[in-house]
Amino acid sequence: MKYSRLTKEQFEELHKEFINFLASQSITADEWENLKVNKPELAETELDVFSDLIWEGVLNKAEYLEHISPQHMYLFYLGEDKMSAIVLNLKNDVDITTTEGYQWLRENLMDDNVEFFHADKDYTDDKNLDKFKMIQQGAAITKGDLYKYFDTLIN
Repeated sequence: MKYSRLTKEQFEELHKEFINFLASQSITADEWENLKVNKPELAETELDVFSDLIWEGVLNKAEYLEHISPQHMYLFYLGEDKMSAIVLNLKNDVDITTTEGYQWLRENLMDDNVEFFHADKDYTDDKNLDKFKMIQQGAAITKGDLYKYFDTLIN
């Protein structure tokens, strides 16, 4: 397995897609039930293959990631050849994960306690695995509104 298995909730959300996946492998509903009971390791493999397929599709489409912690905001644009990062670092004890802290940041972007960094980073040989590792570390896929805003502000 390249990524991670989908959660029970994710499988439930993707129920129809999973049925189509099984059908594409000529596995009927009865055969699937039989696999789960009599060959659970094979059923587990099918779940893993489906999970990887879903992850691969999601990661191929992902253009922006965000990871926000109390004193840092990491915003990533996932380009074709490299990723670009905008990092905001707070040098005070304001917690931007709270409504009040985020409001403080919005009102004090040019304060000396707010540092901006911009950097580019090349992908490794496996771009999607790079993206996945960032998600595992807490980043979330977004539409990129914050990245675009700060990119315009910085440049």
